[in-house]
Amino acid sequence: MKTTRDKNERIANLKFASVYPHYITKIEKKGRTVEELQQVIEWLTGFDKNTIQKLIDENVTFQSFFQKANLNPNAHLIKGVICGYRIEEIENTLTKKVRYLDKLVDELAKGRKMEKILREA
Repeated sequence: MKTTRDKNERIANLKFASVYPHYITKIEKKGRTVEELQQVIEWLTGFDKNTIQKLIDENVTFQSFFQKANLNPNAHLIKGVICGYRIEEIENTLTKKVRYLDKLVDELAKGRKMEKILREA
């Protein structure tokens, strides 16, 4: 399934602060913690707890969020299907990064062990 230009633009302009509470709700319903969520985000982006909060306060878009990020060199090891899209087949770089984050949050909510979520080469 290919992403469309409109879908890619919508994702780019989506505010991180509008999605973050949904991540929290999803993982807490499954017994995971905000600290674990922040650990996952830090692994992917390099953002610590304070930086995540600053980006939320600044109401940044996902485009800006990932422009500021230092993507983990092992992020390419994130594979599978999320939101109906196979991550490995997503061509738009920003959309792929957002789906990486979605996949990590999904794995956290599904109870996957942290060592497996934080991929090592």
